[in-house]
Amino acid sequence: MAKRQAVKWLVYLAGGIAAPLLSIPAIALVTSMGEAGIDALRLHADPYNLTGRKIAIGQVEIGRPGQYGIDKAASNNMVVPVSQVYFLNNLATPDDLVDGHAANVASIMISNDKTLTGVAPDARLYASATGLVQDYGQPQECLSSQTVALQNGGDVRAINFSFGESLLRDPRSPAVLDGNALLTQCIDWSAIAHGTLYVIAGNQGTGGIPIPTDNFNGMTVASSKRVDGEFTRVDFSNLGSEPEFIVGRKPELESNVGPRRSVSLVAPGAQIMMLNPDGTETQASGTSFAAPHVTATVALLQEYGDRQIREQQPNWSLAARLPEVMKVVLMNSADKIQDDGSGDYLGMSRTLLTQSGKNWLESDAYTDPKIPLDAQLGTGHLNAFRAYEQFSPGQWAPDAPIPTIGWAYNTVGTENAPKYQDYVIADPLKAGSFVSATLAWNRPVELSDRNQNELFDLEETFVAQGLNNLDLYLMPADSDDISDSVWSSVSEVDSAEHIFHAIPQTGQYKLRVVYRDKLSIPDQTYALAWWTRSANE
Repeated sequence: MAKRQAVKWLVYLAGGIAAPLLSIPAIALVTSMGEAGIDALRLHADPYNLTGRKIAIGQVEIGRPGQYGIDKAASNNMVVPVSQVYFLNNLATPDDLVDGHAANVASIMISNDKTLTGVAPDARLYASATGLVQDYGQPQECLSSQTVALQNGGDVRAINFSFGESLLRDPRSPAVLDGNALLTQCIDWSAIAHGTLYVIAGNQGTGGIPIPTDNFNGMTVASSKRVDGEFTRVDFSNLGSEPEFIVGRKPELESNVGPRRSVSLVAPGAQIMMLNPDGTETQASGTSFAAPHVTATVALLQEYGDRQIREQQPNWSLAARLPEVMKVVLMNSADKIQDDGSGDYLGMSRTLLTQSGKNWLESDAYTDPKIPLDAQLGTGHLNAFRAYEQFSPGQWAPDAPIPTIGWAYNTVGTENAPKYQDYVIADPLKAGSFVSATLAWNRPVELSDRNQNELFDLEETFVAQGLNNLDLYLMPADSDDISDSVWSSVSEVDSAEHIFHAIPQTGQYKLRVVYRDKLSIPDQTYALAWWTRSANE
């Protein structure tokens, strides 16, 4: 009983306050999967037929979901087919650490229930429990993360974190959100070493679990709530990057050091219907339930990408599997401002509002080139179908004109790569239409591998290198001077740049990726996604 209560207490802090319902119809999860939410159900159907087949995703929490055939709690639940469950780096003991919160999160990702269908019902889910708070901490959480990342032959495309660590338990002095907690460094290391996208539930409620929301190489997700039936407003449970007041603690204890923002994206998280370990229905709210919408969307996109690679389609390569590519595709395709039918807002399906009712065009991220992300909105609201539209044109290189929508993976640097790369858009762009472009790159983190086994072991640590500074410019195609740029994203502290800006006059334009400052490795790989509107449409 004590163990069960401890797990439930941690789950509460992690952002999921489960509330079993007796009479409310099971429609909320369906809503979050449909057009009012992330529009994933459209991808399940013809002609797309994307359900996450053969794609492995992961889950790390204090507890774990139940597995049918292993755990008594899951003996009546065949609709959430977890592939394998672990405790740290060992196979899980039957019936140990099975947790309702973890089961809820898993159901959002892979449930194949006809009513409460998950985002990617055919994906392979691997889950590891890290153990109780009084017994384990960041080293064990890192070990669990590595265990999951190594499953499926080391091919796990995204890992969901619907929990966090307290700064009060961090051994550093002072303990701050500067990206250097062991768990945060572990995630940034694993993202590169294992090629997986970490999706982190944003801090919320009364605070206390901000680590690892200060990661560089993953994504931190805020949650939205429904207004008039559609997920269009950031839920009040979110703290965001810059909380003004937190009960019992100072705001700076829940904020990133300096001006760096934490929220990458928003996804449905309020009043979500889910499944318990025994298959019964429950409802809960929190960023814990927003993050798995993003994680499982990766599985849908990766199924499509693997299909294109397998069929040897042009403009497709193994770069499509990289976490940086998934990151820019998801962020750049996000909904900000509902299109008025003109196409100038790139066909976006909703206007997303902050807690105080402001939209992206009223944010400092829209008006200040040094701020790429809104503190509450990130780049906007997850839209799985738009992410497919962003991803499907494939990969493009800077050595030839690019289409109006697409993505790229390339290198800038000071030794073996050019200092900048230009992407000239083939079609003229329409005056008044918006350009959306997102650039992301990784912070290098090295494992202090004492026994040289190329694996993280307890008692080992990491060394984070400096984050190279890359910038992004929207420029006239015939200019070579960045002072002529229409707009730019030139943050000095973030690992992502984002432009959402209107074209001043119809004409030819290009995007320029610039290696601004070398703070670690001499050559920096990056991913870039863009979405524009042709004047020829």
